[in-house]
Amino acid sequence: MRPSLPRPPAARPTAVQAALWAALLLLAAPAAVAQQPAKGAAGGIYTCIDDRGRRLTSDRPIPECIAKEQQILNRDGSLKAVVPPTLTADERAEKEARDRQAALERAAAADAVRRDRNLMARYPNEAAHLRAREAALDTVRLAMRATEQRMSELAAERKPLMNEAEFYEGRQMPPKLKAAIDANDAAMEAQRAAAASQEAEVARVNRFYDAELERLRRLWAGAPAGSLGALPGAQANGRAASPATR
Repeated sequence: MRPSLPRPPAARPTAVQAALWAALLLLAAPAAVAQQPAKGAAGGIYTCIDDRGRRLTSDRPIPECIAKEQQILNRDGSLKAVVPPTLTADERAEKEARDRQAALERAAAADAVRRDRNLMARYPNEAAHLRAREAALDTVRLAMRATEQRMSELAAERKPLMNEAEFYEGRQMPPKLKAAIDANDAAMEAQRAAAASQEAEVARVNRFYDAELERLRRLWAGAPAGSLGALPGAQANGRAASPATR
């Protein structure tokens, strides 16, 4: 009978293997804890002071503080976020109106800056502005010369009519002669009205360019674009009513 050989002893883990097992256990522990949800951990802890001065706390928004500011705290008590009061329908309407007004004001301010920059780009100096003024006035002056010429023509047409009318002094004029004189009077009156309108337009053009030049001088001197208010004579849409483009 052959003698039995002794079994080798069970292999003991080496120091390296023991260190690896310890590291694996340390990594697994936080993961196991993370899998256990804590109440209120996802959304934080809501807290507020109600109308009676009591501090209320919950893991969700607090109905008693719907019209008050609510704080959301982390689990360590530090501030995570602030929930503003919930607005009523009237308060929401007022806020929307304020927001719309603020948006309009911002748009108007941006448009004012754009207009001033465009103005300086169009008129880099007074000579350029003077040329634009003269071009606008030339259009009106041309119409004024046409009106003056027409009034001279009507005056020349009226002279023979009035000479003929002298023969009928104290008597009834022929209908044809009377109609011609009346037509001449009406045409002359229309030309006088046109001349008055043209003179008013010359004054308007000069007022516009005077105001524009004053604005340009301030911008050329360094005034920030958009800081000078609306230009006199500006249209409702915010664009200047330049006489040159009428």
